[in-house]
Amino acid sequence: MDLGIKGKKAIVCAASKGLGKGCAQALAAEGVDLTICARGADALNATAKELAGSGVKVTPVACDVTTDAGRKLLLEACPNPDILINNAGGPPPGDFKNFSLDDWRKAVEGNMISPIALIHATIYGMMERGFGRILNITSASIKQPIAALELSNGARLGLTGGVAVLARKASRNNVTINGILPGPFDTDRLRGTSQKMAEARKVSLSVIDDERKAAVPAGRFGTPEEFGKVAAFLCSAHAGYITGQNILIDGGGYPGAL
Repeated sequence: MDLGIKGKKAIVCAASKGLGKGCAQALAAEGVDLTICARGADALNATAKELAGSGVKVTPVACDVTTDAGRKLLLEACPNPDILINNAGGPPPGDFKNFSLDDWRKAVEGNMISPIALIHATIYGMMERGFGRILNITSASIKQPIAALELSNGARLGLTGGVAVLARKASRNNVTINGILPGPFDTDRLRGTSQKMAEARKVSLSVIDDERKAAVPAGRFGTPEEFGKVAAFLCSAHAGYITGQNILIDGGGYPGAL
């Protein structure tokens, strides 16, 4: 299927690896020119070189999008994107009683305020041009809160609620806002948490991996590549009637019917 977005311009955050890279790869395959960002310049530049092999223009911007300065750099590189994919690593886990107010402020700044700032800076131009696709990569936790991830649960749910009305308003101008809610995907973050679990329980990493896969009805972890293809469809010309939705990609892990 031709997704109808060849020649469009996209900003993809946290795109040097993991789910962000999967999204960038899928968009590049559709002929979308990319501005990608991440904090680590080396990994980002390596990914940019790889993506440029698809024949699209790729502009890497090493920055921290949770800061005003980082977002300024990113928007200077691509001031009028047709597609925006918000993505950032989640806050650290812990016990609610140990979270300080500064911990909460950092969580909200990184996973709610920063994506809202990028949306605010880009959506009105999209509406004027009559096309725009905005995706927020959040978490399955907005459907089913995850213990010890209260910082993430709260900030990501705040983002979801914060843009829900805007998604409906923008849809008349062929601009959509949707959330993608990943379950367990084979990324550095998942591997890192599995390693910590293995060390804490003094078992091998394979034991933890087997247990975590067994908890997923699909019996496996997702891949960044398949995640990216779903994201690319939601960014396509064919997805203009899908907005304000939060789409689980979790191998059936969420137990509810709705």
